[in-house]
Amino acid sequence: MPTSFSPSNPISPLVSKLSVPLMAAALLSSQCRPSLARSMSTLAAGVARRRTRLAFRCSASRFPRFDLGGEQNENSCRIKECAISLALAIGLVTGVPIVTSPAHASPVSPVLPDLSVLISGPPIKDPGVLLRNALPIDNKAIREVQKPLEDITDSLKISGVRALDTAERNVRQASRALEQGKALILKGVSETKKENGKELLEKLAVGMKELEGIIQQRDREAVAPKQKELLQYVGSIEEDMVDGFPFEIPDEYSNLPLLKGRATVDMKVKVKDNPNVQDCVFRIVLDGYNAPVTAGNFVDLVERHFYDGMEIQRADGFVVQTGDPEGPAEGFIDPSTEKLRTIPLEIMVIGDKAPIYGETLEELGRYKAQTRLPFNAFGTMAMARAEFDNNSGSSQVFWLLKESELTPSNANILDGRYAVFGYTTENEDFLADLKVGDVIESIQVVSGLENLVNPSYK
Repeated sequence: MPTSFSPSNPISPLVSKLSVPLMAAALLSSQCRPSLARSMSTLAAGVARRRTRLAFRCSASRFPRFDLGGEQNENSCRIKECAISLALAIGLVTGVPIVTSPAHASPVSPVLPDLSVLISGPPIKDPGVLLRNALPIDNKAIREVQKPLEDITDSLKISGVRALDTAERNVRQASRALEQGKALILKGVSETKKENGKELLEKLAVGMKELEGIIQQRDREAVAPKQKELLQYVGSIEEDMVDGFPFEIPDEYSNLPLLKGRATVDMKVKVKDNPNVQDCVFRIVLDGYNAPVTAGNFVDLVERHFYDGMEIQRADGFVVQTGDPEGPAEGFIDPSTEKLRTIPLEIMVIGDKAPIYGETLEELGRYKAQTRLPFNAFGTMAMARAEFDNNSGSSQVFWLLKESELTPSNANILDGRYAVFGYTTENEDFLADLKVGDVIESIQVVSGLENLVNPSYK
């Protein structure tokens, strides 16, 4: 039975309970006989697979909701499965013998690799880091400069003077990496951008010396702004390494508006009934390297001023959503065809050379795959669609606001089901202050419009 998501919804504790067997089976596998471990891991994996059937859906207006997917004739199997899962959990914790049923077949792939993906380390939540990592480049030298500079963020969370001491080590590590890898970094910059690359590398080297001086002066408040400046240099160098567009768009989508690169937009929202915030401008970076069709569709609509004057239509603390125009249509009606323009689901997986179109990762059985643009950051921007039609995205978009047991960073049920195409990089915290009825005064492209191919607004 459909049920709307809310913090008090009984789905959340259910998911928590179903995850216990998976964790417990993994612990057991290293301590018990292999045959017993395999049986328990297999059963736990089956439960985990059932968990992935929780579908992030849209109602008649394509507003996302959570649903327990599946047909009614599966209810008895699910009840049996949950009962066995509970018994397994109790048995693993208390040592009480349990009875397993052979009715649940083993999954094709073992459970432990799935588990390793879920608990592979702290998730990356910073939109800037996610965007840098998503660039289609392979230059180890610049990544070795990038990582210690990013680590300064965690270093500053340490209490006392140790924070600055650790940050200083981060800067020195980055400086050494830059000095040793400068030639390799410059070699990776595309030929047409070599001079700009040289200039950015010089600014980066000078800036790191300045940052080291700031830390030695114990000026803690000045560290983060300087770090941000240096990472902007790093990101610009990495973008200059991208030489052309990295893959071919499938023929059936090649005539749609496409963003072959990145673009930045400013979204100005008039906030009502909030004395602390009246007008807020959100800066959003759109990633066409990993979602060219989805990002291109959005930029094309922005240039048509489609969203200007439109209200925020959902704001429930979980997502903010807009894009449903007035009238019976649930998306953008192309004036040239007088028909609803829709785009396919578009998912780029780490390790793949091109996005997957039209199918979810679950439908493809790629349960271990990780998306290049995950739902990790506060203000992750994605395309809404109808529940049972992967290729029904049109104009409705949403921003994810919070983590929950259903959407934890690095292991959530949204990745691979919905097309992420950008991240909010400035003022993202104010998204939580938006309410239904607040008005989008304008969305404007501030950079990257030259990367839009096949625009329909001209």
